[in-house]
Amino acid sequence: MTATPTPKGAWRITFLLFLFMLVNFADKIIVGLAGVPIMKELQLSPEQFGLLGSSFFFLFSISAVVVGFIVNRVPTRWVLLVLALIWALVQFPMVGTVGFTTLLICRVLLGAGEGPAGSVAIHAVYKWFPDEKRTLPTAILAQGSAFGVILAVPALNWIIVNYSWHHAFGALGIVGLMWVALWLLLGREGPITEVVSDLDNEKIPYSQLLLSRTFIGCCAATFGAYWALSLGLTWFTPFLITGLGFSQKDAGLISVLPWVFGASIVLLTGWVSQVLVGRGMSTRHARGVLGSAPLVFGGIILLLMPQVQGANGQVAMLVLGTGVSGAIYVVCAPMIAEFTPTSQRGAVISIYGAIYTLAGIVAPYVMGSVVQAAATQHAGYMTGFMINGAILITSGISGLLLLWPNAERARLRGAAIPQKLAPAAE
Repeated sequence: MTATPTPKGAWRITFLLFLFMLVNFADKIIVGLAGVPIMKELQLSPEQFGLLGSSFFFLFSISAVVVGFIVNRVPTRWVLLVLALIWALVQFPMVGTVGFTTLLICRVLLGAGEGPAGSVAIHAVYKWFPDEKRTLPTAILAQGSAFGVILAVPALNWIIVNYSWHHAFGALGIVGLMWVALWLLLGREGPITEVVSDLDNEKIPYSQLLLSRTFIGCCAATFGAYWALSLGLTWFTPFLITGLGFSQKDAGLISVLPWVFGASIVLLTGWVSQVLVGRGMSTRHARGVLGSAPLVFGGIILLLMPQVQGANGQVAMLVLGTGVSGAIYVVCAPMIAEFTPTSQRGAVISIYGAIYTLAGIVAPYVMGSVVQAAATQHAGYMTGFMINGAILITSGISGLLLLWPNAERARLRGAAIPQKLAPAAE
């Protein structure tokens, strides 16, 4: 790889987008964190609460695809601004007295606003870094999601315990508006939009990109990781309270653990991957294998979780099994960017995000249904986490078999169409 200098201001934008993802995940976690008070106040069954968790993802994928094509033509600076404004505004209805329907609608709208967030943020930060330097910024953005939970959970839980879950939603709305103001002042569009590689002056049919084995492998591998993540967002705190008997106050503190561990995994993976690529290792191994193998390991841990006795041991197994799966988030976007022209990258990464986040529609509802049908809530949770374990193993094996980004690039070069001969719109 030819070394390319990093433009001035790249790390400032990375930090702003880190904060963007921090707010994003704080918005996601609030329903799970306040799950038990919400269920009690609104008199929801586990299945209804599972539906509430799934509702966040009803428009998530559709919005991700639509906005993904928009950012091929519209500067990411303005798209990010609009998305963050939507997040902030939909929090405020929950400050007052609301019913299940209002809460459900607001979560659907929030999901529509957050669906494109990760992909657009990655596309935006890739305009500031050349290919060989993208893994670490990708890991930092992923840390925004982890720190969104690590920092938000104690603060939001304090508000829930001392005031109410309604006030916690209002606090998130205010924080969202603060980020909007900061981005208006400091946000900029990156200069690396063309001629990053030999494919950037060409166009590849979307059918070739989306049916490539590496793209399919990324979708399959990340699907399992996102199943675990969406369960963590919706069900981890309720599991601690209703499954293991912790108080709301203690559960709020424990709920930080998966994200602290996951953050370390993501940072370590990003650093190791970038070092290996810099030393000349193929991205098949430095990205594909490095991201997929932990999924298999994590799945095995979750399958063994019911065999462990005691609340502390089961929490440790759950944290370990789900936390290691975060490695896949760091490597897939850079792998897709390896063989996707810049002019098509926003759409392709967004479609990737739209596909793997479909797990978010299914996973919370499946867990709610399993818990409701089980003889005890604890038994239901164990079955739900074992299902997650099986899905993680399947996803990890799929990644190990399918992720060959270096070979993908060579193959797709032959399918490329010179940009000057490509149709104006595809």
